[in-house]
Amino acid sequence: MQLEYVGAFRIILGVIAQFWPVWLAIAVILGLSFAYKKRLGLYGQLFDNGVGIAGVSICLFWLFTAIFADTVAPFAPLDQLFVMKNAFPGAIEPESGKIFLFGGDRLARDVFSRMVYGSQIVLIIAPAATLFALMVGTTLGLPAGYYGGRVDTILSFLANLVLAFPVILLFYLLVTPGIMDTPIPYAMAGVFFLFPIIFFCTLFYTRFKSRPQLLVVQLVLTVLIGGWVYLGLVFDADPFGIISIEPNELNIFVAVVFASSPGVFRIVRGLVMDIKTRDYVAAAQTRGENPWYIMLWEVLPNARGPLIVDICLRIGYTTILLGTLGYFGLGLAPESPDWGTGIKESSRLLRAFVHPALPPVFALMSFVLGLNLLADALREESLKD
Repeated sequence: MQLEYVGAFRIILGVIAQFWPVWLAIAVILGLSFAYKKRLGLYGQLFDNGVGIAGVSICLFWLFTAIFADTVAPFAPLDQLFVMKNAFPGAIEPESGKIFLFGGDRLARDVFSRMVYGSQIVLIIAPAATLFALMVGTTLGLPAGYYGGRVDTILSFLANLVLAFPVILLFYLLVTPGIMDTPIPYAMAGVFFLFPIIFFCTLFYTRFKSRPQLLVVQLVLTVLIGGWVYLGLVFDADPFGIISIEPNELNIFVAVVFASSPGVFRIVRGLVMDIKTRDYVAAAQTRGENPWYIMLWEVLPNARGPLIVDICLRIGYTTILLGTLGYFGLGLAPESPDWGTGIKESSRLLRAFVHPALPPVFALMSFVLGLNLLADALREESLKD
């Protein structure tokens, strides 16, 4: 069947039109941010320079793309319309009259829709895994930097042991399909996912131990919510059926946390070793405060600037890593619409069909660029403080 095509101008207008809920959401958020930037602390200060505005805008674009993916994408990511196999950008699907804005891939799926749905995978796995790595690295880095001595020696040795292993090889071993049939990923997940519960229980206990009624409420909520998430992620036993994760996604999640935690540990350890010499820490020690209270409520808040910058950069690194794993066919399912898998599928056709590879490449590149710009702006603002 001979396909009909629209021109480049119609393609551009079509892409802009498909993202209408994203543009609307960005306009609302940016408008409110500019109006109340003086009340928004560090986030509000980002709008004082162009780099911060660009970084926030790009990150918001992909965030709202993931949220509104069902509205933005004209087709489901796995829909195969065989007449559209390797269709060029602007091809009109005969039955529905909808346009394949970026063309079709070798399995006759809409490249534009797969790029849009791929943002959901990146926006879920990369930030979540980075936050878990932050929890693990912070929980271990605080006592290592504060106590020093044997505690620091043991924890630093373990961190350096992981860092000394080649990252790509480490990920290859952790996400290779054969390991999914072993208890290793679930055992590692069982350990790593305990750290947020331990962290918040310790945080609330050190702060509110003199107010037992409030403390009990906070600890019960932490254990209940943390246990609910823990059951869903580790054992796939969420009684409400809301929280779950596929085994291949769990592998990637655990691999990212395992590989990223030592880097966070070293940053936190170094910051604590510097901050613990400050006068306000000595004042807290003089008052007889518990060491964990000092670490969590005196030291950690004053280390937030570098940690926030590191989180932004680390999410970008994780995004690139997910793309690399997808390109090599590791971790995620072969039919996954993630950007790395999209690039791999399209690379087989690059000599004849370039268009399927370009959207996921530019999507991955732009999201990482936005995170780097955001990190640069945050670094500049934190230095001012």
